[in-house]
Amino acid sequence: MTLDERLEKIEALLAVLVDRQQVREFYEVEEFARLVRRDAFTVREWARHGRIRAEKKLSGRGAHAQWVVSHNEFLRYQREGLIPLRQIA
Repeated sequence: MTLDERLEKIEALLAVLVDRQQVREFYEVEEFARLVRRDAFTVREWARHGRIRAEKKLSGRGAHAQWVVSHNEFLRYQREGLIPLRQIA
């Protein structure tokens, strides 16, 4: 393998790594669940109960919106964890 071929191979691998590391504005529930090593059902329940800050967005796949979590919320979750449940008085 020539030096040029090796360099091209390294550049291709670097491009793949850069693509993987790009920050997304929003994560779908399944992506967020994979990142935090939880089940998608659990993440949807956290969103429904206000344990994470998530919002519903139309997905273009029908009439129903889906939960999405912002990258900023992902970073907040990594630092602080779940938002405490509110006590009902």
